[in-house]
Amino acid sequence: MTQQLQPLRVVQLSDCHLFADPEGKLLGLNTQFSLDKVLELIRKEQPNPDLILATGDLSQDASYESYQRLDRTLSGFDVPVYWLEGNHDKPAPMLQALGAHREKMSPCVLNVGNWTIVMLDSTIPGEVPGELFDGDLSFLDSALRDATGDHLMVCLHHHPVPMECTWLDAQVVGSADKFFQVIDRHERVRAIIWGHVHQEYDKHRNGVRMMAVPSTCVQFKPKSEDFAVDDASPGYRWLDLHPNGQIDTAVSRVEGIPFEVDFTIKGY
Repeated sequence: MTQQLQPLRVVQLSDCHLFADPEGKLLGLNTQFSLDKVLELIRKEQPNPDLILATGDLSQDASYESYQRLDRTLSGFDVPVYWLEGNHDKPAPMLQALGAHREKMSPCVLNVGNWTIVMLDSTIPGEVPGELFDGDLSFLDSALRDATGDHLMVCLHHHPVPMECTWLDAQVVGSADKFFQVIDRHERVRAIIWGHVHQEYDKHRNGVRMMAVPSTCVQFKPKSEDFAVDDASPGYRWLDLHPNGQIDTAVSRVEGIPFEVDFTIKGY
């Protein structure tokens, strides 16, 4: 393992909800347009990222065309890009689009500098809520035990803790208690990150930093009882993973561009 001297700059983007048709809309918003604006922001703010993590619901219609377009776009950053599945995704067209880079889709483990990052698949085929089955938890336990990095980060699509958002919290990882039993066994875990919730979150649990990222398209209103769309702009999260395990991070959102969302639609 190469000794890490500088922080690793990681870019997390999530919940792009792309369609085969680049003009496709989610809740009235053109998701390709909003993703393009987020990527423009990333290029401006992150000229030299080390890694991009795309944490699920990359497509809305699970089409090969949408994944192929995303792969082509993200490859332009010329850094490693890793994907994990969300509840709207399907692995077969994702793998087809990734082609020779199939090892870059969850479940997988990557070692970068002093860090090991574990990518989990928290989906239930054909269902919206999240779950980690016995095989997933065994994979996680082994990956954390055998990790070569001094510091560990775990990535998944669904939230393992409640978001204080009633309708979303019906979709929390069903086996969250077992998940945290695994996490608590491994003192090198520094962070857990996820997508799915289309909003920002940043708290600690037992010394582990837990973070969610905004969507690159529509945002969900925090602490809402029923499905509700927020007027916040699309965005992404950057993380600096330091050699000593310290984490610096922030969310950045597109500014100065109107995004047309239909607030009357009550579901997606």
